[in-house]
Amino acid sequence: MALTDIAVKNLTPKENPYKKYDAHGLYIEVRPTGFKSWRFKFKFNGKSKLLSLGQYPAVSLKEARACRDDARSKLARGIDPALEKQQKRREQSKEQEKTENTFEKIAREWYQANQSNWTPEYADTVIRRLENNLFPWIGNTPISEIEPPLLLEQLRRIEKRGAAETARRVAQLAGSIFRYAIASGLVTRDPAADIKGALKKVPAKHMPALTEPDDIRKLLLSIDNCSLSFIVYCALQFSALTFARPGTVRKATWSEIDFRESLWKIPDTRMKGRKEHLVPLARQTTNILKELRPLTENTMGNFVFPGERMNGRPMSENTVIAALRTLGFPKEKMCAHGFRTMASTRLHESGQWDSRVIEVQLAHTDKNTVRGIYNRAIYLDERRKMMQWWADYLDQLR
Repeated sequence: MALTDIAVKNLTPKENPYKKYDAHGLYIEVRPTGFKSWRFKFKFNGKSKLLSLGQYPAVSLKEARACRDDARSKLARGIDPALEKQQKRREQSKEQEKTENTFEKIAREWYQANQSNWTPEYADTVIRRLENNLFPWIGNTPISEIEPPLLLEQLRRIEKRGAAETARRVAQLAGSIFRYAIASGLVTRDPAADIKGALKKVPAKHMPALTEPDDIRKLLLSIDNCSLSFIVYCALQFSALTFARPGTVRKATWSEIDFRESLWKIPDTRMKGRKEHLVPLARQTTNILKELRPLTENTMGNFVFPGERMNGRPMSENTVIAALRTLGFPKEKMCAHGFRTMASTRLHESGQWDSRVIEVQLAHTDKNTVRGIYNRAIYLDERRKMMQWWADYLDQLR
């Protein structure tokens, strides 16, 4: 007997599920929980199959019959209504996934997956480049819909404001994000790879540095006789003697200085390559630190070179640059990074030190050879001798 609206409404749950049939394969199933679900039982290619038509009362008896009749019509045309429903669900799921997997969402996933491999400074630079140059324009675009012309349009917009180097670096970040998306099964190609050669070529920039002995001598004497603050004076001397990266110098803490072993132990969290680095301290370097120690060791932040207000922040990144300008060395001649170039040039040209020893001390790793497997203590004895030789050489130039 066919069902009626009142009969369906009055169906009550029992201890076990049960079914009440309507006609032509349509029935309603009542669960012990009280849920009532419409089902259509049919055969396709000789196999019995079921098609879910929704729950009562959201789907009424009349609507369930209409769905059944539509399914029967499809069966008459050789279409499996259950398989068709599954395919539609998959398509809807893919479409929803595509809409949800925007460029910004995947970029932030990539960022979180890689952030632990970077220094805090570099991580901050990466996310700022994305937030300032890509997210506002293509952040909400599904990553699978970003084609080379769209990405190139964003990069050329950066170029138009005169930031060709930024455009190149943003392109590199985009490439890394798309390769992450490929590995995640979200896209099949990297549009950043397709636009190589379409961006403006950026001429190689060389950090200005004094590399001739007479010029270095003038710099050293200028520092020795400067009227700058004692902390800045020590920072300049320390930079010349250790030739570490400027950011690493200004954020050095007293807890990193091991006077007993005459070593500056820089933790991996502060190194560009995320590997702990050892800097042997020459006798002259240790003497400078001992002079400075009473002034800054117990200040907030424990920085060797705190900011002038000593409020828990390290020396500003512009302090050493400003000091060099005050001493009469223009930006075309010398920059804070120039101490590294200065040392590298003279050490290589001295002919006394193996290039590998110099490169390790500069914290450069060779990615193409076994030397790329970084060992913080590699060549440590040779580096101790080299750092003392360098300090003595600077004294001789004076």
